[in-house]
Amino acid sequence: MLDLALCDDEAEQLDIVGRLLRDYVQARPELAIRLSVFSSGRDLLAAEEEGARFDICVLDVVMPELSGIELGIELRERGSASAIIYLTIYPEYAVDSYAAKAFYYLVKPPEPERLYQVLDQAVAAMEKRRTACITVKMRNSLRLVRFDQILYAERADRTIRYHLANGEQLDSVTVRGSFQEEISPLLADPRFLLCGASFVANLFYVIAVDKSSLRLDGGAHVPLSRGSAAQARQRWQDFWLAGPGRTGR
Repeated sequence: MLDLALCDDEAEQLDIVGRLLRDYVQARPELAIRLSVFSSGRDLLAAEEEGARFDICVLDVVMPELSGIELGIELRERGSASAIIYLTIYPEYAVDSYAAKAFYYLVKPPEPERLYQVLDQAVAAMEKRRTACITVKMRNSLRLVRFDQILYAERADRTIRYHLANGEQLDSVTVRGSFQEEISPLLADPRFLLCGASFVANLFYVIAVDKSSLRLDGGAHVPLSRGSAAQARQRWQDFWLAGPGRTGR
């Protein structure tokens, strides 16, 4: 089951885009998509507070009280990793959409074929995000950890320490290989950046690149090797400009 949310304050646009999304859902019954429609960002956030979790959010940008950009940022601050697709008649808002880590940006009225292509990409990205995992062998157990749960990992003495988005830390058993060998599944995924010899960070959670470190959601800092800040900043920008769904997220 995939949960899809539509939010637009204009009744006419809500009806037009809503019909397009319902046609998409009906044309792909194998995906088992559930559509929820909201006329304000506050209503969508209220649904999240009551336990709803949306895999894909189609949001209007210009809305009163809470804009689509502000809504997207609020969702991210609440820990949502949903694929956000923005719709608006104002192309100049495209740059602003990156603040909310948007999956895609479409100008209204969306062409049905193009909208459906973007939705297909978003669905594929969410399915991949759900299944991409690394196995962490700990002292008394094995743990499957989804890539999207990992903020960063580091070499700590002779173990690998995984820092998760929920604040949890996992320490592997003693490793005999190199750090890069142990985290090779992460390095094969474009969302992860090797930071020097002992750290790897998830670009999805990076909020700023400083001269000597990456700043991540929640306040964590991951050190960068000397002289690598410019390259790290470029990787981070390329990740979002290419679209996280199209780079393996």
